[in-house]
Amino acid sequence: MENVSRFERLWSVEDVSAYLGVPVKTLYQWKWRGEGPPVRKLGRHLRYDPAKVRAWVDGLTEAA
Repeated sequence: MENVSRFERLWSVEDVSAYLGVPVKTLYQWKWRGEGPPVRKLGRHLRYDPAKVRAWVDGLTEAA
């Protein structure tokens, strides 16, 4: 199984909070308002694609 693609683990709310340096509560508020990095709900849990979070941050710096 050497040819199996390696997938990066999805990030939890706590992971994104640490990466962005914002409180977990802020991420939940952003989701509720339709703001912030793209997020998916898997069951009861929010999960973030690390590449999309990084792209969202890059978009913020380009817009500034």
